[in-house]
Amino acid sequence: MSYAIVGFGKIGQALAHAFARRNIDVTVASRRPPEALAPQARAIGPTVVAKSLRDALEADTIILAVPFGEHREVAKALPSWEGKTVIDATNAFPVPEELNGLPASAFVAKAFTGAKLVKGFNHLVAATLAADPIVEGGHRVVFLSSDDEDAIAPVAALAKQLGFAPVKLGKLNEGGALVHARGRTWGQLIFQDLFKKEQ
Repeated sequence: MSYAIVGFGKIGQALAHAFARRNIDVTVASRRPPEALAPQARAIGPTVVAKSLRDALEADTIILAVPFGEHREVAKALPSWEGKTVIDATNAFPVPEELNGLPASAFVAKAFTGAKLVKGFNHLVAATLAADPIVEGGHRVVFLSSDDEDAIAPVAALAKQLGFAPVKLGKLNEGGALVHARGRTWGQLIFQDLFKKEQ
């Protein structure tokens, strides 16, 4: 399984730290050329490699860490997203009117035709996401939701590999609503820094 993070701002870099901590290879890309990202990528760790957007999108699993409004630009970079898993780590706040009542991730999913989309890694601030997720015998929780049940399992496995405790919330418009913004309010689980103790 190969991984890429698209977007190399605070959230993208925080996620890159999580991969580097576990020596898991990950490609990073953004609108900037790879040589502009390379020094920062190298500083995070040897398993973090900056590439062009097109090269990064060859990965099996792509974590979307761009500002919400830029997801369409990323989606246009491939003619088809069949066989890809997209982890939507974006947040739309305040909620744009164009969503028409849809959860933001369901709206994002429409742009990535053929992809399996999982909402995840979006409810923590960057500094928390970048920190070691194992604290005093507990694992920091990440919430996952998707309209495709089969898509959640490999993303949960990745979250565990990174040291997090994945908690499945079900479909985007059901449990997933807890990590989406609605109107001018955040879902109740946004910014909740929770831990799960080892059983």
